[in-house]
Amino acid sequence: MTTPARYWREKPQRYRLEANKCKKCGKVFFPPRLVCDDCGGRGFTAVRLPEEGTIATWTVVHTGHPAFTDEQPYGLAIVEFKDGARVLMQIADYHGEGLKIGQKVQVKFRKIQAAGESGVLCYGYKAALCSE
Repeated sequence: MTTPARYWREKPQRYRLEANKCKKCGKVFFPPRLVCDDCGGRGFTAVRLPEEGTIATWTVVHTGHPAFTDEQPYGLAIVEFKDGARVLMQIADYHGEGLKIGQKVQVKFRKIQAAGESGVLCYGYKAALCSE
């Protein structure tokens, strides 16, 4: 479970879908990294990922973490953005069918969970299927 301190540090990624782009080769990373795995560069620029992407692969979770019991089954997808970044995210409002590789999705910010006894509500990104 996410602690309040960790949640605070991750705000740029959670609320702005902020990644970093290598100044040397241009590769985009999410979550941000300190060293580029392509060129070894250590200089990065903060960039915001697009609000639309496509499903690169997906799965359905039937028995997941107890915090998500009310949402089971739920879909998870690796969403690929036009800049090449890939992000694992839950499919919003999944109803048991309709997931396809290559399908367009739009990033939506939704409640993810409440963080334990502290009661901090954690929001983050989910992928909503686009109407074809």
